[in-house]
Amino acid sequence: MDLRVLGKTGLAVSPLGFGGSEIGFQETTQEDVERLLFAGLDAGLNVIDTGECYRDSEEKIGKAIKTRRNNLLLFTKVGHASGLPYEDWAKELIGVSIDRSLQRLQTDHVDLIQLHSCDEELLRQGDVVAELVKARDAGKARFIGYSGDRNDAAYAVGMGVFDTLQTSVNIADQQCISISLPGAKAANMGVIAKRPVANVAWRWGTEYPGDPYHIAYWERLKELQYPFLKEGNAVSVALRFTLAQYVHTAIVGTANPDRWAANARLLDAGPLPAKEEAAIRKRWLEVAKPDWIGQT
Repeated sequence: MDLRVLGKTGLAVSPLGFGGSEIGFQETTQEDVERLLFAGLDAGLNVIDTGECYRDSEEKIGKAIKTRRNNLLLFTKVGHASGLPYEDWAKELIGVSIDRSLQRLQTDHVDLIQLHSCDEELLRQGDVVAELVKARDAGKARFIGYSGDRNDAAYAVGMGVFDTLQTSVNIADQQCISISLPGAKAANMGVIAKRPVANVAWRWGTEYPGDPYHIAYWERLKELQYPFLKEGNAVSVALRFTLAQYVHTAIVGTANPDRWAANARLLDAGPLPAKEEAAIRKRWLEVAKPDWIGQT
C-alpha cells in the first residue's frame, strides 16, 4: 500500500488503518488481538486508532504493540469518564484521562489525541480544547484532532485549532462530503474516515439487523439500491469509494484476526474509477433525505 500524507501533520499513513472499538466491545482475546495487529503491521498497517471508552481496547493494544511502538502511529480519543470520578467532558477529566490512556497504551506519548464527539456548544466553551492543547504542548501528543460528525464537525474544522478530523464517510453516510470535508481540505487537515464500509449493513439483506448500530445504514441502503451491492466486490467498491473522497486513512474495526489483511488486499484493485465514484455520489444526492445525517 502506498502511504498518504495526513494533511498538515506530515505523518505518512497507511490508507487502511485499524479501529480498536470492536476488540474491546467484543471481548477479543489478547492472543487474537496480537495475531490481528502483527499480521496487519506485517502487511503494511501503520495506523492504530482507539479510544478511552472502548472498554479494555487501549490495554490490549498497549500490551500487543509495546515491542513495535516505533513502527506505527498510535491515535486515541478523550472525553468520556469511562470509570473515572468525573462527569463526561469535565475540564478536570481531560488531563487525567489522557494520562490513563498513556499508561494503558504503555507509551509516553501518542501521535494523535482526539476530542471524542463533543458537540458544538462544548467546542465554543473552549476549556476542553485548551486542555487538549496543553497535553500536546507537554509532549503527550504530537498532534490534536476532533472526532465527530454533522454540524459539530463542520464547526470544529472552522476553529482552526485541530490538525485532523475523524468523521463517518461511506456509501450510506455522505453528509460530510458537503459540510465538513471541503473546509478540512481548504485547511489542509488530515482526515480519518470511520465506518468506511458502512458496517457492511447490506449483509443483512431483508432481515432486520440484530444490532441497532447497523440499522440506520441498513435502512438507507434499502432505498439507495446500489447495483454493486448485489455483486461479489461490494466491500471493495464501498471501501474504495470512501478513499476516493478527501480522506487520508480509513479506519476499519474488526475483531477477526484475518480481516484487516483481507481488507487491505481489496485495495490491490486500485482507485475506484471516477465514473463509479460519481454514480454512487449521484445516487446519494438523488435519494438522501434531510434526516440522513452523519452517524456517530
